[in-house]
Amino acid sequence: MTRQERARILCRLLPRTYPNAHCELVYETPFELLVSTILSAQCTDKRVNLVTTELFKKCRTAPQFAEISQEDLEKAIRSTGFYRNKAKNIRGAAKKICQLHGGKVPDTLEALAALPGVGRKTANVVLGNAFNRNEGVVVDTHVMRLSKRLELTQHSDPIKIERDLMELFPRKYWTDLSHWLIWHGRRRCTARKPDCAGCELQAICPSAFKDYLRKA
Repeated sequence: MTRQERARILCRLLPRTYPNAHCELVYETPFELLVSTILSAQCTDKRVNLVTTELFKKCRTAPQFAEISQEDLEKAIRSTGFYRNKAKNIRGAAKKICQLHGGKVPDTLEALAALPGVGRKTANVVLGNAFNRNEGVVVDTHVMRLSKRLELTQHSDPIKIERDLMELFPRKYWTDLSHWLIWHGRRRCTARKPDCAGCELQAICPSAFKDYLRKA
């Protein structure tokens, strides 16, 4: 089976397996999603949602985050890890949004990626989920791992993995694809102990077949 054939089958299997897959960060506005995504680096969505539940009671908009002190923001987000750098980036992004975009989160990849602490991955999260724009595929650790296990790519670099996935899957699926793979990575194909026996993708997964041969 070629990569292209496997991708076509995945376009049928994944939405059937995870029909309700979505971004698991809790937010109400594009800016809240931007903040949450910055906080999610090296941190679980569950922890981020606990932190932002309280944080967004104090600050919700770009102007408010531009005004909060570094010290106060650090205290509020400390449990997410790397809090000094995250606070610096959130405040910097908020100030730039106020200065250049009238306080509103821009809806282009170029403008988002120009903000402090915002790379292509974060920009794709915001564009796909807050603006319903399929500009790319979010490549996090789950997407990286599953893309290689399913042999959709041979690369380890996120940019190259994203390029391969964008070539294999129709543009309309790009945002959903990351959700499907992330949900599968969290619920079935975990890093330490993938549940190959119960996996809905077992029949087309090269890694599951290789594991079977090793045990046979």
